[in-house]
Amino acid sequence: MDLITTERFLRDYWSLPATVRSQADRKLRYLAGDITHPSLRVRRVQRYNDIYEGSVNMSYRFLFQITAEGYLMLRIGRHHILDRA
Repeated sequence: MDLITTERFLRDYWSLPATVRSQADRKLRYLAGDITHPSLRVRRVQRYNDIYEGSVNMSYRFLFQITAEGYLMLRIGRHHILDRA
């Protein structure tokens, strides 16, 4: 599935520490290939019906929506990003 990045996602991504960006790159490849990959821990965000979250590591996650064109990448950052979504 294609990953479609928003400007907000890209700003978040480039502000991450280099080691986290490297981890995120690997996890986003997993997402593009198989949304059910166990290390992603993808789940629907409870307070938003159409937003999903996936795990980069224990401290960072990413938010996305599933569209007909692909996965629309919304945010990436520490676990509090949902409060700023």
